[in-house]
Amino acid sequence: MTAIDNPDNALVDDCVLDRIQAVPALVGNHEDFLIVTGLAGTARDIAALTDDGNHIYTLAGAMGAAAMMGFGLALAQTERRVLVVTGDGELLMNVGALATIAVANPPNLSIVCVDNGHYGETGYQKSHTSLGVDLEKMAIGAGIKATRTVTREDQIVDAGKFIRETNGTAFVCLRVKATNPPSYRRLLDPAACRNRFRSALLGRP
Repeated sequence: MTAIDNPDNALVDDCVLDRIQAVPALVGNHEDFLIVTGLAGTARDIAALTDDGNHIYTLAGAMGAAAMMGFGLALAQTERRVLVVTGDGELLMNVGALATIAVANPPNLSIVCVDNGHYGETGYQKSHTSLGVDLEKMAIGAGIKATRTVTREDQIVDAGKFIRETNGTAFVCLRVKATNPPSYRRLLDPAACRNRFRSALLGRP
């Protein structure tokens, strides 16, 4: 079942953003970042935005790993800005990662959670955020000091500055309608993704 086939496709009544427009508008110049994505929708969001560029690492099948992979990358590449773009279902799978990230508080890490209230990877079941769970409040409770939730178009420009300029880990919950991500055929070979990213980052195979 796709988002469009799903009759119950509203996260909350006031959620008006479509991810196909909202994610590129928020990320802006994607070359400002090293990017790690979650799987399913957010991998397609970023692959489509970057034309599957060498500076992105898109996950497949590793549900719950995106935030910690981005965390490790931020610690290792302190001169680069690292952006994790993940979904609500993927983040909920390993929400404890936020506590570890908050304790270390790397100044070059930003996390954007594209929250459509559904598990896009496993059949489009409702996620907990459709049922009242607030991921920004969970990030605050974990100890992340710089957080915000974006639900309207007029909030996106400031959120784009926020993920670039915050001196400390930044967390943005981007609430979007339960519509489909871009229909982009991204690279699905995990070894090839790893080798491509490593080569681009380190300048060697």
